[in-house]
Amino acid sequence: MQTRQRGGIVMMLLFWVLLIGLGTWWLDGGMEQILNPNAHIAQTLSEGGPVTLKRNRSGHFEAPGEINGEPVTFLLDTGATYVAVSDELAAQLGLNRGRTAWFNTANGRVQGNLTQLDEVMLGGIKISNVPGSISPGMEHDTVLLGMSFLHLLNIEIRSGEMVLSLPDS
Repeated sequence: MQTRQRGGIVMMLLFWVLLIGLGTWWLDGGMEQILNPNAHIAQTLSEGGPVTLKRNRSGHFEAPGEINGEPVTFLLDTGATYVAVSDELAAQLGLNRGRTAWFNTANGRVQGNLTQLDEVMLGGIKISNVPGSISPGMEHDTVLLGMSFLHLLNIEIRSGEMVLSLPDS
C-alpha cells in the first residue's frame, strides 16, 4: 500500500513540474515563437543586410515590417503582383487611390485601386516608391508583400527558410 502512495506522489509531483515548466515556456514566448518565428527581424537586422525568414506553422513566410513608417505584418506572396493593403489600412496610411484595377485573388476577382507606397521596409531592406494596391475584402492587419517589392530582391528558399537580399550593385 505504501508503494502505491509513493508512486502516486511521484506522479503528482511529475505532473506539477511538467505543468510549471510548460507554463514558464508559454509565458516566455515559446508559443509565439512557433506561431510567428520572424517576430524579431525588425530589431535585429542591419540596414541593407540580408533578411532570413522561417516558415510559420501554417507554412507561410510572415514578418513584421513597415509601410510609410507604420508597422504592419507582411505575408510574403510571390503570386501577388503588388504590395496589397486593405481599405482600412490604406485610409490609416493616408494612401492616394489611383486608377481602378481588377485583381485575381484567392476569393475571386475583385475591383480595387492602384496606389504608390513611399517606403516599404522589411528587416534592414528599405525600398522607396513601391507600386501597391488597395484591395477590398482583405484583413486589416495583414499586408500581402507581392512582386512589386520582391522582384527588386534576390530570393533564395532552402530548408524551410527564405533569404532576401538586395542585388549586388
